[in-house]
Amino acid sequence: MGRVTERRRVIRIRDGAVSTRPDTLVAEEPLEIRLNGKPLAITMRTPGDDFALAAGFLVSEGVLGRADELANIVYCAGATPGGGSNTYNVVDVSLAPGVPVPDITLERNVYTTSSCGLCGKASLDAVRTTARWPLADDLEDAGGSAVRIEPETLAVLPDRLRAAQRVFDRTGGLHAAALFTPDGELLDLREDVGRHNAVDKLVGRALQQGLLPLSGTVLMVSGRASFELAQKAVMAGIPVLAAVSAPSSLAVDLAAETGLTLVGFLRGTSMNVYAGEQRLALRTAVGGA
Repeated sequence: MGRVTERRRVIRIRDGAVSTRPDTLVAEEPLEIRLNGKPLAITMRTPGDDFALAAGFLVSEGVLGRADELANIVYCAGATPGGGSNTYNVVDVSLAPGVPVPDITLERNVYTTSSCGLCGKASLDAVRTTARWPLADDLEDAGGSAVRIEPETLAVLPDRLRAAQRVFDRTGGLHAAALFTPDGELLDLREDVGRHNAVDKLVGRALQQGLLPLSGTVLMVSGRASFELAQKAVMAGIPVLAAVSAPSSLAVDLAAETGLTLVGFLRGTSMNVYAGEQRLALRTAVGGA
């Protein structure tokens, strides 16, 4: 839609020298997601891939899991006050006949809009009971796994993600999320001002293409690994989540509960493995507290 970036005047100061120049900024606008005509959530996002974002959000909420459960997604006309021109900031998702519609309440809207998630054990239980594709099924006590990845492969993913960030090069202000094969091949990458939106865009595109569950993939994110990102990985059937920064305690708890492999502080050849180490081809035995 051509609204990914915007130009603004900036006063630049370099070594005491002052100049005026245009600067390229990442665009940020609200997106309202409606479900069968009823408001469900609002998120601040970078315009683009809006339909995929909405679809991916509904995957993380447990509403969608297959392409045939999605009937249609459209922009709502007359989204401006007074019914004027379309702002392309409101999308309506229609479910296929027979797909259960969740109860849309004020409490649910506050939860989804704030993007903070539910708290503590209630969150862990909710994700564990609603996930369609149990990740722990491919973990074995002997260390076998349907997905095996070398630490050396994980180590190159941040650079490959960064090299594929086209808009970041122009703005310096975007998060990115990418799907890789266990061999390190880039499958897809999305950028957004919100790291959770970038993941939703990835998952939504996969849903639309009939690729869920993403059981043979690694999700790499440019920031920290929050509970919300771990939740989105689990709900999409992604077995490995890697982040360049720290995970939250609740993200680690969720990974341990569900069988998600969670890697944080992935920088160069260094990384911390917080859960699901069975999927990593480690050369030495793991011990200690």
